[in-house]
Amino acid sequence: MADKAVALVTGGGRGIGRAIASGLAADGFTVVVCGRNPVEIGDPNIHFEACDVRKADEVEAMIARIAAQHGRLDVLVNNAGGSPEVAADQASPRFSEAIIALNLTAPIHTSRAANVVMQAQAGGGSIINIASVSGTRPSPGTAAYGAAKAGLLNLTQSLAMEWGPKVRVNALVVGLVATDAAEDHYGGADGVARIGEMLPLKRMASGEDVANVVRFLASPAAAYVSGAQVAVHGGGERPSFLALAKDA
Repeated sequence: MADKAVALVTGGGRGIGRAIASGLAADGFTVVVCGRNPVEIGDPNIHFEACDVRKADEVEAMIARIAAQHGRLDVLVNNAGGSPEVAADQASPRFSEAIIALNLTAPIHTSRAANVVMQAQAGGGSIINIASVSGTRPSPGTAAYGAAKAGLLNLTQSLAMEWGPKVRVNALVVGLVATDAAEDHYGGADGVARIGEMLPLKRMASGEDVANVVRFLASPAAAYVSGAQVAVHGGGERPSFLALAKDA
């Protein structure tokens, strides 16, 4: 069994999750990433576990394997999530249920299983939920996703109260991130740059920007931070009515 601290990052094989996994590995963690399909890692400190986090039995079995192999679980990052754009009146019940399962029910499953391990170890643990600005404002086109992320923020505060002092629970309220998917959505690098110009920091976030906040919350430097919602959105989106008023 390893003496190193151990972190689990759901959906950590690509995108923001991969940046988080790499950042935690750089900080000395043994990192486990999970997903439904195997991915090439290329880092001896990052290991892959196959798991559909929407299924409680698979989650419990995975976390039991991690605890048995590594002897501990210090950090859980609930990163897996997302949604394609579908108007609410066009989304089928099955679609909406799947989006809520991935973005809210799955973090409940993983957090519950991780808490069992963390409460039993001397150092406790840290759970970090990757939420979204979509959970703090209207989310047209991704209504079920926004509702699930709003629920994730409430879940963060509730679990922080229930599970302290051994386990800290925090959330990141993530804004626009310049991933490959963002380039597809906004019409390439030029589109991403134009969207970035509307933000106070004049650019969309990178995966590393998100990872750096996770690294802080996972560290002893955040020992008194629990139940927090940390905004990682570059200052926020400028209200559209300001531009309309100026044009008028």
